[in-house]
Amino acid sequence: MLAKRIIPCLDVRDGKVVKGVNFEGIKEVGDPVLCAEEYNRQGADEIVFYDITASYEGRGVMLDVVRETAKKVFVPLTVGGGIKTVDDIRETLRAGADKVSVNSQAVLNPQLIKEGADIFGCQCICVGIDAKKTAENKWTVYINGGRVDMGLDLIEWVKKVEQLGAGEICLNSIDTDGVRGGFDIPMLKEVVNAVKIPVIASGGAGKLSDFADAFLRTDCSAALAASLFHFKELTVDEVKADCRKKGIAMR
Repeated sequence: MLAKRIIPCLDVRDGKVVKGVNFEGIKEVGDPVLCAEEYNRQGADEIVFYDITASYEGRGVMLDVVRETAKKVFVPLTVGGGIKTVDDIRETLRAGADKVSVNSQAVLNPQLIKEGADIFGCQCICVGIDAKKTAENKWTVYINGGRVDMGLDLIEWVKKVEQLGAGEICLNSIDTDGVRGGFDIPMLKEVVNAVKIPVIASGGAGKLSDFADAFLRTDCSAALAASLFHFKELTVDEVKADCRKKGIAMR
């Protein structure tokens, strides 16, 4: 079994780290660079930055935050939000990101996945997906921070994403996001079984055992969380120790 990863996620709005529930009730948490430094110290395997209103507000990438973080953090950095073109990908990688995460724009322009993978390599392209349940074992894909239902079948979309050359999928369940009741295991299981590329579980971690639960019940390769780490309820080290205790190989 490949070693699993724990990834803190920093949702950034107006230069501050924020957190909400089901994409609403947003609270400020702190400075993105300082938060990233702390997670680096705690042993995070990667750090993800999402500019959560860039697509909705039609803005570009927060390159200044990326540059500052890249100087101080020595784990892979993934950056998403506002990436619309190959030039945006290039600029974000040049600013110090190791990967970009494309979400809304990937749905609106799937060729961006292919072009990005062809030019920069599959390993640089992560496709973020926000999905919501519509019926038993059926989910639909949303864009613009969970605001717009695209009527796009999740399983069809993940297969297409893989085919276009994405190196990884970050799968966020809108139903469980910020609710802290655990990851969306049924959705995660279906997606992991539909593709061969790594899938990151996102949305719903609420307690220590939720991480091991996702790894033991699905073949996801990483688990991402925000609130639990931001509000200092858990550290990355504690999560990894719990997973190891349960027989899960960790990075």
